[in-house]
Amino acid sequence: MFDKSELKAMSRKELEKLLADVKKALASAKARDQREAKKAAARAAAEFGFSLNDIAETAAPLPKKKKNKAKAAKMPSKPVFSNPEDATQTWTGKGRQPNWYREQVATGTDPETMRIKN
Repeated sequence: MFDKSELKAMSRKELEKLLADVKKALASAKARDQREAKKAAARAAAEFGFSLNDIAETAAPLPKKKKNKAKAAKMPSKPVFSNPEDATQTWTGKGRQPNWYREQVATGTDPETMRIKN
């Protein structure tokens, strides 16, 4: 193993060579682990009378990703209430009540008087 002081003393070229060697060793270790895992899986399948190919064929396929359907644009709701003091302020009656609506109701205005007549 390398000590931090040993690594600090190494040149850039030495460190790059060490890095390349480590990458090769990691690839070799991964391939070895895959071979061992495959052997272990084959032994486990054989205990039940199957081969790895038998199991791979019957494995459930991964669910396909659903394609996002283009959603139809929702039409904005029509205003249902308007502010008697400022007709440009309206509310659809859905969602959070606007401040002007709450203030009107708090002062005693009947919500039906604010309803827009069609």
